[in-house]
Amino acid sequence: MDKNRIEGGAQEVKGTVKEAVGKLVGNERLTSEGKADQVAGKTQSTVGDVKSNVGNAIKNAIDR
Repeated sequence: MDKNRIEGGAQEVKGTVKEAVGKLVGNERLTSEGKADQVAGKTQSTVGDVKSNVGNAIKNAIDR
C-alpha cells in the first residue's frame, strides 16, 4: 500500500465518524463535513490506486 491509499482510508474513517457524531447530536454542519471528508478520502485512495496501476504497467512494460 502506498501513502495515498493509507491516508485516504484514514480520511474516510474520520469522515464516517464525523458524520455519525453529527447525526447523533443533530449538527448538520458536522454531518456535511463528515461526508466531505469521506469523499476526499475516497478520492485520495483512488489516486493511490491509479499511481500503483501506472507503476505496475510501466514495470511490466520494462520487463518485456
